[in-house]
Amino acid sequence: MKCDFFSLTDRGRVRANNEDAVVLDPTLGLAVLADGMGGYNAGEVASHLATTEVLRHLRDTLQDGQSGPREVRRALQHSVEAANLAIYEAALGNPDWRGMATTLLVTVFGGARLTVGHVGDSRLYRLRQGQLIQLTRDHSLLQEQIDAGLVSPEMARVAQYKNLVTRAVGVEPLVSLEVAEHVVQAGDTYLLCSDGLNDMLPDGQMAQILKRETPLDQAGHVLLAAANAAGGRDNISLVLVQCSPDSHRPTPP
Repeated sequence: MKCDFFSLTDRGRVRANNEDAVVLDPTLGLAVLADGMGGYNAGEVASHLATTEVLRHLRDTLQDGQSGPREVRRALQHSVEAANLAIYEAALGNPDWRGMATTLLVTVFGGARLTVGHVGDSRLYRLRQGQLIQLTRDHSLLQEQIDAGLVSPEMARVAQYKNLVTRAVGVEPLVSLEVAEHVVQAGDTYLLCSDGLNDMLPDGQMAQILKRETPLDQAGHVLLAAANAAGGRDNISLVLVQCSPDSHRPTPP
């Protein structure tokens, strides 16, 4: 399977600075997205530390291209633990950074397998045969209330506390990472995004844009423009990954 990557990040129309961070390494099939939080620009510090630490650790482990599913999961766990500790210790050493943290979403594409790890409410979606579905579950107070039947999906769209996360990277010495694996099919398009995108645009509108707009860079710019047109109340970051058969690989006999 061959995967093409495209990313965008923007401060939006309200925030003075951008506390999101995105890094890609297409040679490893890797995309990392983080949405930082904290005062005195500490959110920027947290998201930058998270993405760079994860990238560094996964490069060290996955660069030979021979890692199996178990090794990828273990490497993903270790990289996020290292990022969590780096943020936690940096916050202890600088009063201006106390309380900083970040969401984190990491995807590793390898052949027909996708391994994803996430903490917080940054999301991963998959568009397959015209249907957009959310593959991650938000670690948020609102999601817990939805799961308990206390809040309807319609009420959730306008809830005032939708961004209160129940897990974040850097808050404590240990972090709880949720890891999942998915089978990749030719023609799949994957969307990683911070809540600055999905809070502004309903899933149906994002699906329509992804189905209508090609190539990837055009779809990404249209999604970003639509989120800003809807208010742009937060930083907006997205990664698009499109998977297709690798024509350079020999077909098995």
